[in-house]
This record gives sequence, structure tokens and C-alpha cells, in this order.
Amino acid sequence: MNPFRPRLLDRLILGAVAGPFLFGILIFTLIFVAGDLLFQAARLIIEQGVSLGVVTRLFLYRLPEVVAMTFPMSSLLSALLGMTGLAAGSELIALKSLGIPFSRVLRPIVAASLLVSVGTLAFNETVVPFTTEAADRLMKYEIQEKVFLRDESGGELRRVLYVNQMDTRKGILKDVMVHEFEEGRLVRTSVAQQGVWKDGQWWIEDGRVYDVNSRGDINLLFRFERQRLALNLSPEQIQRSTRRPVDMSAHELWAYIRQASMIGSDLSRLWVMFHLKLAVPWACVIMAVLGAGFGASRQGRSGSGVGFGISVVIVFAYYVVMSMCRALGEAGAIWPSLAAWAPNLVFMIVAVFFAHRVDR
Repeated sequence: MNPFRPRLLDRLILGAVAGPFLFGILIFTLIFVAGDLLFQAARLIIEQGVSLGVVTRLFLYRLPEVVAMTFPMSSLLSALLGMTGLAAGSELIALKSLGIPFSRVLRPIVAASLLVSVGTLAFNETVVPFTTEAADRLMKYEIQEKVFLRDESGGELRRVLYVNQMDTRKGILKDVMVHEFEEGRLVRTSVAQQGVWKDGQWWIEDGRVYDVNSRGDINLLFRFERQRLALNLSPEQIQRSTRRPVDMSAHELWAYIRQASMIGSDLSRLWVMFHLKLAVPWACVIMAVLGAGFGASRQGRSGSGVGFGISVVIVFAYYVVMSMCRALGEAGAIWPSLAAWAPNLVFMIVAVFFAHRVDR
């Protein structure tokens, strides 16, 4: 006998939750798409005149990030609806009469949700950062999103660079503005029509340099046709440095935090974000146990519509708790690790309570 072959009971339970899980991914994805991505797409087409082809590509690049968010919700919905269906058909009562505890019923659900959690973590570390970076490049190249760079040394701001449009493939910057600081005060501003990457250096062309005195008065110092830009970043490095930490994988964020720690910045927000990237995927297991226990305890007294509504309420409660803990962690009131993992601990206690309640 193959030890990896699911038993009849396991196949019964997994069959009951598989359909609702796929349904959950579909319905929650549609909700997020309708509430966010379609609004963003419409704004780009109407306000900025972006072509439908570019907007469609942006939509497809953003879609994996949305799908990844639905996995914990779908785990909750599938377990809740699956157990509700088994309870309505008296299968759970029959299993209980045979002396099979609910903990045994939960075993295949926990195993499946563990696979979903690992898959979610892998998906967030590989596919999502890749497609998010592709979306960012599309925003910069096709939709002309502005680029903003800060140059700090020893915790002191030295330079701020604004670029209206950047093409890292050609090594070209358009509409460049550079603010230079000394002891935290703006002392000089340079503006140029464009910047070019040539022979391993950045050069800005057709520009002007202004002096800013201690009173805030601005005076033109000189004009120039070509001047070296003190920016020790290649086009590829600029592209990576302009990525938002929230769009990075946990591995990339870890490296980013280590680099940021060298200048003595407050890293509470970044540490909370890092731990959340690890904690949220494991919510799939917690939501599955909670949904199974809650669905079985209701003994089939609700249909799929009510089950979906209950799932939305539970997910909303989870994200409210997570937002509160996140705010406390970013403010330094609690440890960043606790801020990220506390919602999982709280909802696991609730899940265990409902699971034990079924066997009573």
C-alpha cells in the first residue's frame, strides 16, 4: 500500500474543500480587481491618455500580487464551506458516531493549508517581486512616473535627485533636478534638460546651477552645456534603488535593511514589513483551521452566501488586528516580530477554541 496515497476519509474532506478554495481565489480576486486595479486602469486611460495595450500589460503584471493576497481568504472560505456542507449532509455526525474525533477530520485540511502556505511564501518570493518590478518599469518607461532618489552619508542628507522620466535601457534621464544639502540646509540646486550615462558616469546637459543662501534667496550661478553628475549609481542600480520596500521579497528586504542599518536610520517600519512578509502566508493554516471549526460547529445552518459573508467578516477582523499591531510595531511600542505575528497567535487561539467546541 502506498503510504502517500490519501485515505478515503482524507479524499472526502479534501474533495469538500477543493471546490470552495478555487471559488474563493476567483471571487476574492474579482473583488480586489474591481475595487483597485480597474479603478487605476480607468484613471490612467482617462486622465493620462495611456493606451489600452499598456494598461492591459500593467493589469497583468499587478494581478499576481492580488492573487497572492487571496490565498489566506480562500483557505478560510473553503474550510468553512466544506465543513458546513459535510455537517449539513450529516457526514460529520456519522464520523463522530464512529469515534473519529474532529482533530482527525482536520488533519488533511491542515496538511493542505500547510502546502498552500509554503506555496504562497514561494510565490511571494519569486513571482510577485518579478511581476511587480516589471510593473514599476512599465510605469517609469511608458507612463512616465517620476523618479526620486536620496543620497545620504553618515545619517546626513547630502543630495536629492528628481527625474521626470528615466529610461535605464538607453541610459537617459529627462528633466533632471538636483538639490544639494550641507548640514541639513539646501545650498544649491541644479536643473538640466537631460542626463546621459556615458563611459561609466552620468552627465547632465543643457542646465543651470542656482545658489540658495541662508535666507532662502535663489540666485543663478551659471549655465552649462555639459556637467558631470555626482551620482555613483549605474542605470541598473538606479532601477533597483527606486523600488519600494513593500514591493521587495523578504530576501531583498533583509538585504535592504542591512544596508539601511549602516546609516543609523529607524528601521522599525522595515522590520515590521519584513516579518509580515513571513507571517501573512502562514495565515492560510490558521484561517483553514478557524473556518473548519466554525463551519462544523454551525451544523450546516448556513448556506454558501452566509458562509461567504462570515468569511469576509473574519478576514476583515484579521486585517483590523494586523493594522493595529502594525501601527504599534512601527511606532516602537512593541517588537516588530510581535507586531507581525500577534494576529496569527490571536486567531490561532480562536481557531483552536472552535475546533475543540466541535468535539464536545
